Amino acid sequence: MRTLTTIALILLIVGGLNWLAVGAAQVDLVAQLFGGQDSALSRIVYVLVGLSALVVLFALPRLLTDTRYPMSDLPPHQRP
Repeated sequence: MRTLTTIALILLIVGGLNWLAVGAAQVDLVAQLFGGQDSALSRIVYVLVGLSALVVLFALPRLLTDTRYPMSDLPPHQRP
């Protein structure tokens, strides 16, 4: 499960950076790399990013309650 969550987080970062490029410069990097928004590869990437959001959504409670890294171990300026 940890590997799946890690892959999902990486894909979410890719998706987030793509949306940053779309919002800031009107450039869809995924579409440019894979032949347009309607190409099969672009659609696969979009679907994988969306599925990754669902994986992370369902993993979020576990990630937030992971006791291996308690917040008390963080310096005060880094605590939420």
